[in-house]
Amino acid sequence: MLSDMQEDAMTLWSEILRCLSALRPACTRGRTFAWMALVVAGFVARPDLAGVTSFVRAGWLKEEVYRRLLALFHSSALRLPDLTRAWVRLVLALFQPVTVGDHVVCLADGWKVPKEGKKMPAVRSLHVESTNNTKPAFIMGPSFQAVSLLVQAGRGGVAAVPLTARIHEGVVWCNANRRTLLDKLAALLGEVATAVGARPLLLVADAYYASGKLVAPLRAGGHHLITRVRINAVAYRKAARPPRPRSGRPRLYGPKVHLRRLLRDSSLFISTPSPVYGEKNVVLEYRCLDLLWRPARGLVRFVLVKHPTRGNLILMTTHLELEPLQVIKLYGDRFKIEVGFKQAKYTLGAQAYHFWMADMKPIRKRSGDQHLHHESARYRQHVQRKLDAYHRHASLACVSHGLLLHLAINFPDAVWRSFRSWMRTMDTTAVPSEHVVAESLRMDLPEYLLRAPIADLLRKMIVDNIDPNQAPRWLTIEEIAA
Repeated sequence: MLSDMQEDAMTLWSEILRCLSALRPACTRGRTFAWMALVVAGFVARPDLAGVTSFVRAGWLKEEVYRRLLALFHSSALRLPDLTRAWVRLVLALFQPVTVGDHVVCLADGWKVPKEGKKMPAVRSLHVESTNNTKPAFIMGPSFQAVSLLVQAGRGGVAAVPLTARIHEGVVWCNANRRTLLDKLAALLGEVATAVGARPLLLVADAYYASGKLVAPLRAGGHHLITRVRINAVAYRKAARPPRPRSGRPRLYGPKVHLRRLLRDSSLFISTPSPVYGEKNVVLEYRCLDLLWRPARGLVRFVLVKHPTRGNLILMTTHLELEPLQVIKLYGDRFKIEVGFKQAKYTLGAQAYHFWMADMKPIRKRSGDQHLHHESARYRQHVQRKLDAYHRHASLACVSHGLLLHLAINFPDAVWRSFRSWMRTMDTTAVPSEHVVAESLRMDLPEYLLRAPIADLLRKMIVDNIDPNQAPRWLTIEEIAA
């Protein structure tokens, strides 16, 4: 008979391996899938965030495993489009998505990662907007755009499960290509929408994405957008029909409306308790109008909000049937993707890769995009191979992050029983954080190796590649192999 501690160890690690089996179609070979499972185990159980070497230390593996793990990230046998498609479908099966009618709510945002690799493609000078005086105005690094799914969590809360992340800036393959970051995000959302299936998306994003370049492709696919517009934004009322027909195209836009001026008349605002998660005893005021917006080339819904502490803001949605309080609540949930970025950085090390390109021309400090249209085909091929390695690392980090959230939301009791440590603010009745889940998995890994069946894939990969000199002294190789 297994003790409760042993059962929890088996439950958590067995559940991870069960979920990973759904990603098998993304690998052309069984061996590739086995190494992918080992990488995911390294993400969730490594003791530090020092690149691929920390995966080796997490499983007490042999030195030669390091090269094999590098080969996985650079291998075309792990197909990125298939991995994204399989992961999105798995997320929909594991979690309860937040929905508005038939629409599945997704979050999108950009993520600028500090990284000064002189021989790393897509590293460029980036402007960082921050009110923190200790942060520099410009950094060197890659610029990612990420998409997450908003799901239900414990105690009526929500969480952002990462679906995919791609580098959309820093490399210019052809000068004739004029695609912007918004165009590339729309294409990324198209991949996610294809994996989701027949259900349309409701995207929540910040003010950067309030553009017709994103609204048009979303509407064409039956999707909608919630975002914030600038305080100086203008809209238009519908043009009145003339009493007599006139020649030419009928006028569409009527009188101009300065949305900022509408905030002055408080008599037209409605007071209500804040619907935003985490805000108690907060009363805000709002006003809702349906007006024409030129970037969208049609009618949109504006929600003007007066918040007692956050000030005035103007929200916009292309979904004309959404209630104003729904718009405010969903936009308030947008910050969950930023919480996810922090966990991905400090708990998982999602961008802690160090994949250098040996034959790359060194990048200069404060340089911009790298133009490759004059480079040789071989050089361009090497750059693309390296970018694919970065994307595989980010995608597997998304998978690992999502599995930690899955265990935290759906197996909280087993996680807390496995967490044999202490925190000052620990609440065992709440949903554990990703850090708590990762710490529990790290503590349970030896127990899992001792109790798992011999045919278990992850156990077999670790046992076949373990270094006896690196394993803990109390965890003998004879006991594991028995």
